[in-house]
Amino acid sequence: MILSTDIWVSALIRRAELGGAFAAVERKGDLRAGAVLVKSVNRRAGQFKLFAEATTGDGQRIWMQPVKAQAEADLDAYLARSIRIDPDLWVVEIDDDQGRHFLVEPVETSD
Repeated sequence: MILSTDIWVSALIRRAELGGAFAAVERKGDLRAGAVLVKSVNRRAGQFKLFAEATTGDGQRIWMQPVKAQAEADLDAYLARSIRIDPDLWVVEIDDDQGRHFLVEPVETSD
């Protein structure tokens, strides 16, 4: 069974908070089936990453970085374009001194 988006987002925020990070919903989308973008922020180190859900050829759910840029303005521009295309999109921002994203599914990163 796949969780509705609002419950999944709540669980992500709870994992981040339990890990000592601050997490917030920056934009709410469709409660049941909205896609989610996760913005991982480490302000002390000046590091910013964006993660989007994807599906592999064999149907596995993974997270990937749709934008390799690490400048916050570039990520915010991508977010704005994505929201124009998909008004049901959720945006979750996680601010963590260690730069963790708290996603439990496999994550493909550029580093």
